Amino acid sequence: MDIFLQLWGGCFYLANKMFFSLSETKIGEKKNQFKRLAWSAYLIGVPAWIVLLIEKNNWIAASIEAGGIPAMLLGLYKTFHKTQASPFIESSVKYITYFAITFGVFISVQHHGGITSVSQLLEIGVTLGFLMGSYLMTQHNSTGYLFFMLMNLSMATLMFLQDKDILMVQQLLSLSFVIYGYLQSIKIQNNVAN
Repeated sequence: MDIFLQLWGGCFYLANKMFFSLSETKIGEKKNQFKRLAWSAYLIGVPAWIVLLIEKNNWIAASIEAGGIPAMLLGLYKTFHKTQASPFIESSVKYITYFAITFGVFISVQHHGGITSVSQLLEIGVTLGFLMGSYLMTQHNSTGYLFFMLMNLSMATLMFLQDKDILMVQQLLSLSFVIYGYLQSIKIQNNVAN
């Protein structure tokens, strides 16, 4: 079952990063189509990740994955409607995410007796990278890719320490797509500026 969950979560998260990076090479509706595929791939892969993270008592990372679902739905909404969501929806997504993180940190601190392990520090790196990266990406800000790099490196290290080799490799492959997407977005920004 562990291998199945790693393949499920890993493949869809890798697809998420591939579609995001490829969206940077597209314009107009094609760009939105790739972003819709990216947000959707994340949503399909998230259940496997949550199960795997909870099994290893990675409560902070599990809570951010679960709490990230509304942000992914918001990103999906924005690519379909090509507008900003209402301030109420934007705020709701933000507060749901904050609640999920608070819950995850609380459970982790209770379980471990504080922030006492390297895995918890890596989970904080994952959380910071995911939150800032996702938020910036929903705002069409390519700096989000830099935070995704932090997230991928932190998660790859965590998966290595917990003997989840498939997910470690997936995170490193995802990192290469994140770097590609970032470089493409910088190239486009430079072309627009000139």
